[in-house]
Amino acid sequence: MFAYKGELAMPKKKTALTIEERLQQALVPAEEQHYEVPENWVWVRLLSTFVNKTDSKKKIQQKFYLKTGDYAIVDQGQNLIGGYTNDASLQYDGELPVVVFGDHTRCVKYVDFKFVQGADGVKILLPFKSFDSKFFYYAIMNLNIPNMGYRRHFPLFDKLTLPLPPLSEQQRIVERIEELFAKLDEAKERLQEVADSFAVRKAAILHKAFTGELTKQWRRENGVSDASWEEKKLHEVAFVQTGVMKGKHYNGETKLLPYLRVANVQDGYLKLDEIKEIAIDVNLIERYSLRKGDVLFTEGGDYDKLGRGTVWNNEIPGCLHQNHVFAVRPNTSILFDCFLAYQSNSRYGKKYFLSCSKQTTNLASINSTQLKNFPVLLPSLPEQHEIVRLIDDLLARERSAQQAAEQALASIDLMKKSILARAFRGELGTNKASEASALELLKQVLAED
Repeated sequence: MFAYKGELAMPKKKTALTIEERLQQALVPAEEQHYEVPENWVWVRLLSTFVNKTDSKKKIQQKFYLKTGDYAIVDQGQNLIGGYTNDASLQYDGELPVVVFGDHTRCVKYVDFKFVQGADGVKILLPFKSFDSKFFYYAIMNLNIPNMGYRRHFPLFDKLTLPLPPLSEQQRIVERIEELFAKLDEAKERLQEVADSFAVRKAAILHKAFTGELTKQWRRENGVSDASWEEKKLHEVAFVQTGVMKGKHYNGETKLLPYLRVANVQDGYLKLDEIKEIAIDVNLIERYSLRKGDVLFTEGGDYDKLGRGTVWNNEIPGCLHQNHVFAVRPNTSILFDCFLAYQSNSRYGKKYFLSCSKQTTNLASINSTQLKNFPVLLPSLPEQHEIVRLIDDLLARERSAQQAAEQALASIDLMKKSILARAFRGELGTNKASEASALELLKQVLAED
């Protein structure tokens, strides 16, 4: 990656200098070069490679972006197109392609279509004609631009340098980079599918579990009838405990204790990085305390927060729970806590809670009565344990695949950075030493400027 070194005092009036003088300004002295490059390459100042075509009068502010329109707006967000406009007067009318640089976020974009520039720190850089525009784009991507504060990235360009190969080598480098990137992108797409499909595969496993398909072979081997499953209301097989209300005042002695909120209870797991405390009457501690084996259900909020069965394993001793979190205490002679938690997170459980919930725009909630009436599918206790064992095993495999995919995805981004670093050191095996030095190319560029 390229670093910056020293100050560059570029003359305000380039036309006052001869080609040789301008060449001297553009070239980087040996003592400022960051690493060795092939002999027919040269190190140049970044500002000697492009023309700044940014036009403050043609920018459009984000509040005026349209979802659809005649002209695409290029900004510095993650996506190439940030919005649209119908204002033809704002359209960029310079030469294409250009490189768009985000002065706030240091994003770099290659643009080869007509567009409107966004107002938020967008800089439009037009590479000199004698340079390969894609090479210039990748060179900017490879720059190590220090973080000097808000809106300070583009002014640092006068301190940045880059290695410049002959034009034909630039083109070969671009071809090789894009060939390697295409293979990595193909792999990334497949890995992303694996990472993103975990929820789908989990739902399929749970569906099989609670339609009896997952333990069909087990029932045959153990002489259990397929019709052995029962259906009972939750309150018939478990005790439903409501939680403590925030802001309540007590006359007697109180104690400050940790308590669970909706944010702590996720879909199948607990998020305990932030635990708050609440004052509770000492005589009510037992009433609102959680016990090992309680299954936690959330009252609601966003649709994805509705229900959420999660087993409490006494992760925080003496912990209470808020009134928006229900604690369901199964009758352990009839109902296995993990079995109930998985069932509530299955398609079957989610369908029930959504069907009986009170719904507003993007929000849904259930009360304790609706929770108590949840129709629990109830096989024998040994089959419940077998179902949980199988689910645990299958989900562990799926999580392992998901984690491996996510790790590989992270490595792909690092591999791309490595490819760029090698490309601009001349290490991709594309350089031809017999070609004329890039010095002649630079002279040509300065003559055209």
